[in-house]
Amino acid sequence: MKAFILAAGFGTRLWPLTEDRTKAAIPVLNRPLINYSVEYLASHGFRDIVVNLHHQPESIRRALGDGSRFGVNLSYSFEEEILGTSGALDPFRESLSGDDFVVMNGKIVTNIDLSAAVAAHKKHHALATLVLKENPTREHFSMVEVDERGYITRFAGFPEQAISEAAKASFADPRSPARAEAVPLMFTGIQVLSPRIFDYIPRSRFSHSTIDVYPPAIEAGEPIVSCISEADWFEMSTLRRYLEANLRFMRKEGQSVITGQGSVIEDGAMVEDSVLWDRVAIESGARVSQAVLADGVRIPAGAIIQRAVVVRRAIVSDIERGEFFGDNLIVQI
Repeated sequence: MKAFILAAGFGTRLWPLTEDRTKAAIPVLNRPLINYSVEYLASHGFRDIVVNLHHQPESIRRALGDGSRFGVNLSYSFEEEILGTSGALDPFRESLSGDDFVVMNGKIVTNIDLSAAVAAHKKHHALATLVLKENPTREHFSMVEVDERGYITRFAGFPEQAISEAAKASFADPRSPARAEAVPLMFTGIQVLSPRIFDYIPRSRFSHSTIDVYPPAIEAGEPIVSCISEADWFEMSTLRRYLEANLRFMRKEGQSVITGQGSVIEDGAMVEDSVLWDRVAIESGARVSQAVLADGVRIPAGAIIQRAVVVRRAIVSDIERGEFFGDNLIVQI
């Protein structure tokens, strides 16, 4: 089986960390995020992997190379214009027509049992098998509805928009027998697809799988199957999720701060619960807490950085949010 990693997005919600790289290339514990996806696929026996690119494509190429150090054959698909989560597959109709294949987002870290999803897919002769998880905290992910067979019937709105007052009350009371029913399911971005999926992917244009492909396939009676997982899964498409995932990883290793190559914390500086990329300098007397400091950032003596992302002012072409302070752009999380 082959695999396809979606990594072409702009990473708008991760700006300004994505000013000089794409979102799948931002570091997690000093390693590019997309490395985890490639290693994950390799651990489940996938050797032929395609990665699609658009924004800052060289940041992914530098991270992965030809894939040989991961034990895989890696190729790239550069999109002049973003094609979407299913449109990205359209140019590969012929090369993916021989067998089922896997598609996953390049912005996640997970230990989900992919082999179990592949087995479920084959058992049901599914058009597509989507790995789902419960969303008990009602993060901003679209809800996925499933029937008693485990077949997906609908992609609904976001939970904070659609949940009823009765469901809110049930969820708020942990003793309520209805509480479990009130917990929405969300799509993890990991899916196993049959080549028949190309019957539903529009040719030569942008298309999104949960909007343009799966709904008409469901209406046509195609089996779109769910595989519900309770495994670890971290999605890093916002600044808050990125920081919180890194903090969780660090605490698991007994660390409060992660520092990249060439980074220096001077004596007398206070730094906690923070992520420092490469060549960061924090001067004595500065205080940094729950922050992400990108490459080359210098925090001067006396500065207080809390719950914020900091990048060098020099790399920012157009300010979208945040404020300039000296040589830095600071964006609150």
